[in-house]
Amino acid sequence: MGRIPASYLMNRAITLVLTIVIAATLIWLIPRLSPVDPAEIMLGRMTAGAGTVEGSEQILATLQERFGLNDPLLVQYAKYMRNILFLDFGLSTASFPTPVSTLIANALPWTIGLMLISIVITFLIGNLLGALMVWEHTPRLWKVAIPAAMVFTSIPPILSGLLLMWIFSAQLQWFPLTGAYGLTVEPGWSWDFAGSVLHHGFLPALSIVVVTFGFWALGMRGLMITVQGEDYTTLAKAKGLRPRYILYRYMIRNAILPQITAFALKIGLLIAGQVLVERIFAYNGMGKLLYDAILDQDFPVIQGVSFVIILMTALAVFIVDLVYPLIDPRIRHEAA
Repeated sequence: MGRIPASYLMNRAITLVLTIVIAATLIWLIPRLSPVDPAEIMLGRMTAGAGTVEGSEQILATLQERFGLNDPLLVQYAKYMRNILFLDFGLSTASFPTPVSTLIANALPWTIGLMLISIVITFLIGNLLGALMVWEHTPRLWKVAIPAAMVFTSIPPILSGLLLMWIFSAQLQWFPLTGAYGLTVEPGWSWDFAGSVLHHGFLPALSIVVVTFGFWALGMRGLMITVQGEDYTTLAKAKGLRPRYILYRYMIRNAILPQITAFALKIGLLIAGQVLVERIFAYNGMGKLLYDAILDQDFPVIQGVSFVIILMTALAVFIVDLVYPLIDPRIRHEAA
């Protein structure tokens, strides 16, 4: 970090903290604008399961006290902000008394794994196809096939997931319908478990890739058109350099730089797109956890998952903001 001025790092750190604080405040405030009482929801579940609950008023008062609902709003907000510093989001109302942090810790690795696989594949394929759409040496068939394949980008991820599930799971039976790994496989650091995870995660990842690669392809196509007319590209061609070398060294490497910034910003949108995909595949990630929490009106889980998603996105943007000048030597960190 010696190349980064302290003032620049401080400004970016302050921006990161303000983003997280504002987001956390909104996450805390929005559920409190709702007339729904989490304690009443829990009591309603008890009543639905048992028919009648003796001492319901006392139980309701105890639950309200346990969740801090009787405290003034400023006290609730202060406790909330203090707790999230330690990633303590309280207890789940739907899975009481399981801590929200435990539920997130169990779901987060699956979402991160699926997200990294899908976004990396999408980023690489999308940018490569976008570059080939402009490159003059691309076969004519590819230039027709690539735009035709981008018709899938207009399909919502849930529909692509259902379509792939019907083709490859129900009809061909190549991949399992649901789950993150096989029921007969013991979780652990083994090749059997790793293979089962990859086998179960292929269709969820593919359902995201086929509907998002067009975003990168179109962006890369526009950037490649600009780079194609630059003087250094013309000079490289005049030197007689190999076309593939020019494509990679002079065109893609320069055109891809703005895409790297979008790579960090896309993380939040990608997780949002994973919500329903994880739900239809019964994939045990953050998306399924958030979906179930919304159905159960489990506000602590909704707050916790939303905060973690925003935190991941903000940290990704912060890291890219710091390393971007290292990727592109033409850009320098400004001291101001």
